[in-house]
Amino acid sequence: MLLEARDDEETVVFTTTAASVQVQVEPVGRWYEAYVKRRNRSTSTSFQELEEEEESSEEEEDEEFQLEEYPMLRTLDPKDWKNQDHYAVLGLVHLRYKATQKQIKAAHKSIVLKHHPDKRKAAGEQIVEGDNDYFTCITKAIEILSDPVKRRAFDSVDPTFDNAVPSKSEGKENFFEVFTSVFDRNARWSSKKHVPKLGTMESTFEDVDNFYSFWYNFDSWREFLTWMKRKKRRLNGKHERRWIEKQNRASRAQRKKEEMNRIRTLVDTAYGCDPRIKKFKEEEKARKESEKKAKADAKKREQEEKERARQAELEAARLLKEKEEEEAKQAAQQAKKEKEIQKKAIKKERQKLRTTCKNWNYFADNEADSVKMMEEVEKLCDRLELISLQSLNEILASGSKDDSKAAVEKQVQEVNAQLQREREAEVQARQAARSAEQASGGGGGGGKGWNEDDLQLLIKAVNLFPAGTNARWEVIANYMNLHSTSGMKRNAKDVINKAKNLQRLDPLQKDEINRKAFEKFKKEHTSVAPTVDNAVPSERFDASGTDGNTAAWTTEEQKLLEQALKTYPVSTPERWEKIAAAVPGRSKKDCMKRYKELVEMVKAKKAAQEQVAAKSKK
Repeated sequence: MLLEARDDEETVVFTTTAASVQVQVEPVGRWYEAYVKRRNRSTSTSFQELEEEEESSEEEEDEEFQLEEYPMLRTLDPKDWKNQDHYAVLGLVHLRYKATQKQIKAAHKSIVLKHHPDKRKAAGEQIVEGDNDYFTCITKAIEILSDPVKRRAFDSVDPTFDNAVPSKSEGKENFFEVFTSVFDRNARWSSKKHVPKLGTMESTFEDVDNFYSFWYNFDSWREFLTWMKRKKRRLNGKHERRWIEKQNRASRAQRKKEEMNRIRTLVDTAYGCDPRIKKFKEEEKARKESEKKAKADAKKREQEEKERARQAELEAARLLKEKEEEEAKQAAQQAKKEKEIQKKAIKKERQKLRTTCKNWNYFADNEADSVKMMEEVEKLCDRLELISLQSLNEILASGSKDDSKAAVEKQVQEVNAQLQREREAEVQARQAARSAEQASGGGGGGGKGWNEDDLQLLIKAVNLFPAGTNARWEVIANYMNLHSTSGMKRNAKDVINKAKNLQRLDPLQKDEINRKAFEKFKKEHTSVAPTVDNAVPSERFDASGTDGNTAAWTTEEQKLLEQALKTYPVSTPERWEKIAAAVPGRSKKDCMKRYKELVEMVKAKKAAQEQVAAKSKK
């Protein structure tokens, strides 16, 4: 208790009190048990829950319940008590497995007070002596139902339990009305507490998934011991009892399996008829399609982004290329301008040199020396560079005639010396080429016995069998061996070496070989006058002794001849006259002669190829 402050004192608050805080308190002990019961009030209960459930108030304990007395009670046979309905005997047929132990005891007490033999005997009713009275059935009923193990065995084979499974047609019409009662009825066999309810159409996916997960993993406590014990007591003897125990175990396992199959069939049927499953599948399908579409859109955006980046790179590359091309173009234009400037400067210096030398009469006293010096000056104009021309023109412009003449003659000597060195280098190169040709022809017939006729025949064979011909060089070698007049046998290696040497020849030597070949062709095809003036060639024309155009056939004439041969076949009347008319500048005899040459050429080519093919087969 705080004392009051005196007159010269005052109360001071040093710190403020903390604000109120709301704290969630979890129930424990019996309060937690009450909380759980309130929370799970709508949940089905199993047989064990009903056994362990305690009455919450004295009113419930003292509550009277109505007994339905069994009308056939007095007619029951005590000897057949195993087949009786114990709940009906005690008047609990309306409660059955839901009846608590307290209710069972109360029902038994009420039945005993009414049907006890002493009560009935006092009322003047005749009593059957021993265990033959129907009261024995009441005693057996309380004995079974008051024992949890025996009651559990009896409930497992409850004859009033409906094991039926609804069909799919029934379930699809009224799913919740049909299957709610079925699952509630079968929930009594669950070994686990808090069996989930079927729910409604508004149940969440988690609730539905938990429901079917529970029932697909359903653990049943249902047993079939009563039936086995009955069967077991029918036989005596150790071996017979062992045999029947074995049979009972097998039968129990079989009935247990059938029970689980029944539960599984029930769950499968319900799952197939459940409209919520269909709804969830449609929602899942829509969600997946949405995700798929989102992924496709994201991928499309990514591709578009990549395409934009690629286009940007291409555009940058194009701009860079255009820039480089523009720079190269400007550089080329600049180089062209510089070249034009240099060209004009060279032209100017050359003209200046010519004019200066002309003014000095080319430093000569007579016409012959003047012409000779003029040629030398032109040589200087062709050979000297711009700087040399400028230096020479400066000397000529500032010096006297003698100094100018000396400078020009000195420059002429240097240019002539340079030309002489170039000629000597060219001669040495030709000699080296000839030496290499002779050295490369050392094997076989590659470097010996090649006369003019063989060279012409080689050139003809190379043109006749172009690149791409099968076994080309063997075919060329066989062709030369067939048509050569020297008698020298050559192989493919000799032909290849000689062909390479011909390719390395100087252009002047090639021209010389071609000239000799043409002269030979002209000599061979020189016409000779026929002995008979009115001689008429036959279709099988002989090339010797005929007049005609001796000029070589051009490519255009050859094409016209080939086309005419295709146009006019052998059966055409006056065939060769028409062919000659189709080839301008060629007579009938020329066309027939050329045709014969082509036929012989084709035959020779074919023969050479056949020989190579025959050698390859061997």
